[in-house]
Amino acid sequence: MAPSTLLYFVIGYFLVLFVVAWYTSRNSNNDSFFIGNRNSNWMLVAFGMIGTSLSGVTFVSVPGSVGNIGKEGLLPNALGYFQVVIGYFLGYLVVAFVLLPLYYKLNLTSIYNYLKQRFGTWAYKTGASFFILSRTVGATARLYLVINVLHIFILSKLHIPFWVSAAVVLIMILLYTFEGGVKTIVYTDTLQTTLMIVGLIVCIGYILSHLNFSVSEAVNAMEAKNLTKIFNTDIKSKGFFLKQIIGGAFITIAMTGLDQEMMQKNISVKNLKDSQKNMLSFSVILVFVNLLFLLLGGLLYLYAYHNGAGFRTIMAGDVPTWAFVQNDLNITGDNLFPSVALGLLQTMPSFISIIFIIALISALFPSADGALTALTSTFCIDILGIKERDDLNEKQQRKIRLTVHLIMTMIFFISILIFREINSRSIIDKILDLAGYTYGPLLGLFTFGILTKRNLPDNFIIALIALVSPVICYLLQTNAPHFFNGYVIGIEILIINGLLTFTGLLIISKKQ
Repeated sequence: MAPSTLLYFVIGYFLVLFVVAWYTSRNSNNDSFFIGNRNSNWMLVAFGMIGTSLSGVTFVSVPGSVGNIGKEGLLPNALGYFQVVIGYFLGYLVVAFVLLPLYYKLNLTSIYNYLKQRFGTWAYKTGASFFILSRTVGATARLYLVINVLHIFILSKLHIPFWVSAAVVLIMILLYTFEGGVKTIVYTDTLQTTLMIVGLIVCIGYILSHLNFSVSEAVNAMEAKNLTKIFNTDIKSKGFFLKQIIGGAFITIAMTGLDQEMMQKNISVKNLKDSQKNMLSFSVILVFVNLLFLLLGGLLYLYAYHNGAGFRTIMAGDVPTWAFVQNDLNITGDNLFPSVALGLLQTMPSFISIIFIIALISALFPSADGALTALTSTFCIDILGIKERDDLNEKQQRKIRLTVHLIMTMIFFISILIFREINSRSIIDKILDLAGYTYGPLLGLFTFGILTKRNLPDNFIIALIALVSPVICYLLQTNAPHFFNGYVIGIEILIINGLLTFTGLLIISKKQ
């Protein structure tokens, strides 16, 4: 399909979002932007959060991860990401029954106000600052991945530079979140999640039909090519199943339960009971949807093989991975799904290309718009403290909020350009690695507050501990194979980081 035709569908999609944004942002105010007037429907929040959690990274990177072999073995750990998904589910239980009751009890607008009430200003500002860093890095990676796909397959063929592609997408997100904030996002995320899941199911259905497979026959064909392995039992491996499951649980606790973007939507629900129903239903659906994405990954390799693509093992950086070869190109990882869906094999019908593009954008926006809104909320409430200033009326607060929203969009733009220079083979691996460093101090701070009754000095030492812990973790992870007889530290770096922060806080703490 011609790139210009796909671009028309993208523009049409944006117009639909603007109509939804206009309708939902009428009569909105600052509370609408920050917490949706605490009147959101829990079912809409639950469904929309699926898109926020999955994002364009899951849509593109998880299917591509099926071909990863990994440093530690010759056989592909094809469905190894599902180990992390199991951990995600366990983590959501902790968020639902430990963290949400705490947030509702304290009636928080920003979850980092808990740190202020528990420890004082330095812990509060430190937690909010690490969220801003964490979410900026994570959202940048997610945005870069999808913008890069749109640029490679559509915009570059129309001779549009990458920076223009990034700027246009960010301007669109800025415009439809500018007024309504969370109130608007609850509805747009529901629409986008629906389109993303429909796109996933349609792509799976078409490939099954094209290969004349039932689901069980497809699984058998994947097994014949060793594409169904889930559990890694090598204890020294970065992908060892216990590390992946436990690490996945803590990733969820940190990246959902201690993340203003995710919790901002949950605490916009009317009451705790409905918010918990939201979290539990969302977590069950999320496991199922991730399993579908992994099934799609296996089907993509079968489809490419069936349509004449050759396969070989290549080195992507220092990691061996399967690649299918077409027209002297090695297609791996994050490029697999877009390359097949957008016609590299010249066998996909045009309607699949259209559905893929719409679903991909739908996967991008729930994470991007939520991140932008949450960062604006955190900076305004936690760093600038506009809700606590008696000298600011509603109109003045709104002016500050809109200015911060614009500045955050510019920071996203600069970060995307930086990330383009350090792009790696698999974005989802990069996000999990970075999360271990940036969310670790948050995990340590909240855990210390919840599990102990000790007080902390309200001074810069708290921030110093939060900065030193990730540095120690980096040195430890880099040298672990040498120190520990070949043991590779992977996703558990988040737990180690949190423990180091917790220990540092324990050392400087005093009894109440």
